[in-house]
Formats: sequence, C-alpha cells, structure tokens
Amino acid sequence: MKLQHFESNEYSWVEGDYTVSTERARIDIRQLWQHYRDEAYWAKDLEYARLKAAIGGSLPIGVYDTSGAVAGFCRVVTDGATFAYMRDVLILEAHRGRGLGSALSKRALRHPDLARVNYWLLRTVDAHGVYAKFGFTALPDAQTFMIRRTERIMWPEDEQL
Repeated sequence: MKLQHFESNEYSWVEGDYTVSTERARIDIRQLWQHYRDEAYWAKDLEYARLKAAIGGSLPIGVYDTSGAVAGFCRVVTDGATFAYMRDVLILEAHRGRGLGSALSKRALRHPDLARVNYWLLRTVDAHGVYAKFGFTALPDAQTFMIRRTERIMWPEDEQL
C-alpha cells in the first residue's frame, strides 16, 4: 500500500515485549478482519472490503508480539492538521491486561505526523477510563455535533466471500 499524503514515514516503537508500528506491510488484513469479527462486538458484521478500504484511507497502527503476530490494532482517520478520529481500537483477548490499549493509544496520540492536531475524537461504550487518562472527555457541546447515517451497501468484493 502507498503511504497516505499526511504520512511522512512509517514508525515503530518497542513497548515491553511488543512492537507498535505504522508499517503497512505488516498488516494481514484478512487475519485482522477475522479478529475483529471474532472479538469486537461492534464489528460482527464488518465486511472485509470495507475494512480494507478503511485501512487504506487511514493511518493504521498495529501492535505485534515477538513472533510478529498481531496483538492489537487501531486506525486514525485524519487530515493530519486539524482533526483526528481514533477508530477500531482492539487488543486481542490473549494480549489484554498488559497495558497494550494504553500503549496503542499513546502512540496514536503522539504520532509525529499528528503532533499539531488539536481536535481528537473517538467513540467508546466501555473504555472511558482508558481514554480519560489521555485527556478525552464526554463532548461538552454534544448539541453542536450531528450525524448522518445512510443505508449500508455491500461492497462488491464481499458478495463473493
């Protein structure tokens, strides 16, 4: 995959026995897709082609164990200047309880190409405590935000899976 326009480089950081990395070549999208469907309550109906397109249009950040297998993942949707939305944060069950969610969030928020972004957003149902320590709060002006949902259309590639 080609680097997106806001990415100056690919980065890797050591976090204990794990590596946090933005290297796109490390991402096994099919395996990651299966992990999301198996372990993320919010991704049970996620189509493969939708995840592939989402990763291609985002800054992906993976967590890998010493064997190189994925242990966690998130992506940041951003313009690289004014806005960033941390999405699809998942630490696989076998790797939970080791601070990897915090390590992944820290690396996303401190990513060199996102240092000037001053408006971050995320959505969570059950991890408010994890994100509060990074300065996230409930929307103080939620009434100014709006959402538009449209019918979910199947990606043609997924019709053949």
